[in-house]
Parts: sequence; C-alpha cells; structure tokens
Amino acid sequence: MSVELDPPELGFRRPFTHEVTQLLRLRNPSSEPIAFKVKTTAPKQYCVRPNSGKIDAGQDVEVQVLLQAMRDDPPPDARCRDKFLVQTVAISQDSDASNIQATWQQIEKANKSSIQERKIRVAFLAADGSAPRPSNQNLQGAHLSDDAPPAYGSPAPSFGSPGPEAVTPINRSVKPESDNKGQAGMGNSTSMGAGASSAVNAGSSSDGELRTQLADANATISRLKQQAEEQGLRQRKSDAVNQDARERITTGTTGMGVQQQPADGVPVQIVAALCLLSFLLAYFFF
Repeated sequence: MSVELDPPELGFRRPFTHEVTQLLRLRNPSSEPIAFKVKTTAPKQYCVRPNSGKIDAGQDVEVQVLLQAMRDDPPPDARCRDKFLVQTVAISQDSDASNIQATWQQIEKANKSSIQERKIRVAFLAADGSAPRPSNQNLQGAHLSDDAPPAYGSPAPSFGSPGPEAVTPINRSVKPESDNKGQAGMGNSTSMGAGASSAVNAGSSSDGELRTQLADANATISRLKQQAEEQGLRQRKSDAVNQDARERITTGTTGMGVQQQPADGVPVQIVAALCLLSFLLAYFFF
C-alpha cells in the first residue's frame, strides 16, 4: 500500500518575498516499515526537511517544505508548474534509519520496480488562502496531466547562501499567461547577449593569430614591392638598349666605324654622260 499524503496538494500563500513554509504529513498505513524520499522539479527553490527517512508501520512523519524567498511576487494569475514526487518502498524491520541513503541506492539498483510514487502539485494562493481564478485552476488540474513528464531532483535539506541568481529558476517555472511574449523577448535578449559575449571572447582569444597573420601580410607586401622595383629597373634597361639600337640603325652607326649613306637621286657622272650622248646623236643625225 502506498503512503498517505496530507494535504494532497501543496498551497503556498502570498507574499513570496520572504520564505514560506508548508507542512506535509506522510502516513504509513501498512504493517511493515517503509523508506520515503521526496523529490521536486525545482530543487533550487525548495527545501525539504527531512527529504528522506524511515516510517514505521502505522506511524506518520511530518515534513517541512520551504519555498525560498523571491525578489518580486509573481502576478495574481501566475501559473505554478512545480511538482513534488514522494517515493516509498517497503523495507525490513532491522533497516538502519540513519543510513537510509545507502538503502535507497541498493533498492534503486536491485529492485527499482518495487518503488511506489505519489505526485503532488503546487499552487500559489492569495494571502487569505483563496485559490486562483477558475480558469487557472482548470489549467493546473485537468490539463496539467497532459504535459510532458517533468524531471525531478532531490531538494536540499537546507538552503545555502542566497544569491541574485537564485530567483531565476522560479521566474522560469512560474509564468503568467498574459506575459508569455514578454518572457520570450527576455529569453531572446539573453541569448543575444550570450552570443555577443561569446564573440568578444573568441575575438580576444584569436588576437595573437591576427597579429601573426598581419605580420606575414606585411612581409609579403614588402617582397612584392621589391620584385616590382627590380622588374621595373630591368624594363628601363631593356628600353634604353632598344632605343640605342634604333638610333644606331637610323644614323648608320656600327661598332666598326661610320658609313655614309648614298645620296638620293642619279649621280652627276651619269647625268653628264647622258647629256654628252644626247648632244652627239643630235649632231650626227640632225
């Protein structure tokens, strides 16, 4: 037979800006002792004292469930998604209650199917103890069983030193239906901030590589400039040699001396001979 829970649902009254305590009574109606363990979907937000132990046959145990203080009260229509899970298993009379953790480890390894479970929902109540609006109550009741199975963790028996980030998980688990879009926007902003931080860190870590690449690029540029200057000098020398050769060809200059170019037209001797021949022909025939 499973353990009896009183109350069957945990209701925490506002305000939540300070620690709120709720009592949970576990009763063992069977004729043999049982070991119990309490888990929750928000182990960082709740403290359970004790969170495990032994209950003799026909006896009960009072468990304190403490909700850690929040920075701000959630809206009145806030929907609480937190749940608790009470696990029980029958043990022998001579089981050591002071070493119950070792007993649980042994049972979970050897006979896990013998463990019985009871789920407890959590509700946020008004300061006068009244329940939330019926619409939200229906969401927590009828439609809550359609959600995916949550992941449970063992809460600590006492809270550590509170920090500014301790309230963040509660803000994720308690979401007003009217503020879903706002929460999504905040999530996107946080993701963008984390991405920018990662990019800055990556840039800092690759600073040395960038400097090495910049030095290599400068060396390559210097080498290319030097090659360009040498190529330009060779080109200028080649142009000067070609110009000198053209000038020598034009003026008829060679390495062995200077040769005079022949004059343009008919030589004077040939002209004189032709004139004389013309005169003689005219003299003898005319």
